[in-house]
Order: sequence, then structure tokens, then C-alpha cells
Amino acid sequence: MLTAQDVALVRASFAPIAPIQETAADLFYDHLFDIAPGLRPIFPTNLAEQKRKLMAMLATAVGGLGDLDRLVPQVKALGVRHANYGVTAAHYGTVGDALMWTLERDLGDGFTVDTRAAWAKVYDVLASTMQAGAAEAAELRAAE
Repeated sequence: MLTAQDVALVRASFAPIAPIQETAADLFYDHLFDIAPGLRPIFPTNLAEQKRKLMAMLATAVGGLGDLDRLVPQVKALGVRHANYGVTAAHYGTVGDALMWTLERDLGDGFTVDTRAAWAKVYDVLASTMQAGAAEAAELRAAE
């Protein structure tokens, strides 16, 4: 469960990333494809829109951490879309690793042990919620 301290740490650490979101997105996708080149075909050739969507989704998620009842349906829907693109449960760990690597590069000394732990919790909540949304959609399709 996320604590108020987790939410505060994630929000405070995301604030300096917003002005450098293009660089952050570049770092994220470059690293993701370095550690998992097999994921590249899932994405469009031109990543400009994808990078914008990543940063917008992160901003929405960070901003919505105080109201999970409102955020969860949006994140579940995102999970359904990602499943339709071919994203599997195994991909979430790799994406989480790329996100943490990117945050560490962008925040430097500001990515403290406590901040890393808070981001790990947030990512776990987001990833598990996305996977739950994908699983629920798959169950509905199977029941039809």
C-alpha cells in the first residue's frame, strides 16, 4: 500500500523531470531497447508520439496518486490497450527496470534510497493494475 510519504516522494522527484521530459523519454526508450531489443517491434518506428504518451501517462499517474479510485480505471484501461499491442506480464519487469534506470540518471543524488523505494511501490501498483485490467478484459472476451 502506498503511504502519504511515498506519494510525496514520487511527486517531489517527478517535478524536476517535467521540464526535461523529452530527454527523460529518450533515455527511457534508448535504455529499454538496449536491455530488451525484442520489445522494439511492439512500438511504432517513429517514437515521438509514444514518448509524449509515456510522459503524459506518468504525469497523470503521479498527479492521481492521491485519488486511486479515480486513477485505477484509467490505468486498467491502459493495461487493456497494452495487452492489445502484445505486451505481456513478463514485459512489466523490464519496463520497470528501464524506468528506475531513467529516474536514477535524471535525478542523480535526488534519487535517494527512500525515493527509489517509493517509485518501486508506485510502479508496482501501476503495473499490477494494468495487468489486472488486461486480465479482466481477457476474461470478458473468453466468456463471450
